[in-house]
Amino acid sequence: MPAAAARSGPSRRRDRDPEGRARNARPRDGLGRPLPYGQEGVERQPEGVVRTPDESLDEAQQLLDGGMPFHAHEVLEDAWKTAPEAEAPLWKGLAQLAVGITHLARGNTTGGARLLLRGTANIDPYRSDAPHGIDVAGLADWARTTADEANGPADTGSSGTGGSGTGGAETRGAAERPPAAPRLRAGTARPR
Repeated sequence: MPAAAARSGPSRRRDRDPEGRARNARPRDGLGRPLPYGQEGVERQPEGVVRTPDESLDEAQQLLDGGMPFHAHEVLEDAWKTAPEAEAPLWKGLAQLAVGITHLARGNTTGGARLLLRGTANIDPYRSDAPHGIDVAGLADWARTTADEANGPADTGSSGTGGSGTGGAETRGAAERPPAAPRLRAGTARPR
């Protein structure tokens, strides 16, 4: 069936932000999933905000602690986009860790674990000289452990590609809440 024929009903114009850029205006839940138009959602993080590294880390940590890893990912993605070239892979890795937590919280254990490991690969080169007080060693260790736990017992018959046939949408143990938030900086206390 042609794509145009598959669409039925009135055509919907693309949502735009005040500057005219395409931006989905559907409300989102706390894990960033779109909700139907008209349903109340969680306020989204503004995009394209330039923050200092300290502001980015503080805001992302608050969002992680509040169980909003998707929103933390958006803050860290802004930091990645505005970071000096030498730090861009670090911020990209931090954003990947946050979106990995998001996927785990949504029940996508395979995708979540893969993103945690991808993020770890991006932050690990900064382990010996981490800028801004970021606890790279602690984050990398946390991410590897969390990814291992998400993957469950090793499958000795697997090729290592996650060949469950679910397209990365496994829901083993889906809890609908993120794992305990990691500490982005060494020496910061967890909220009570």
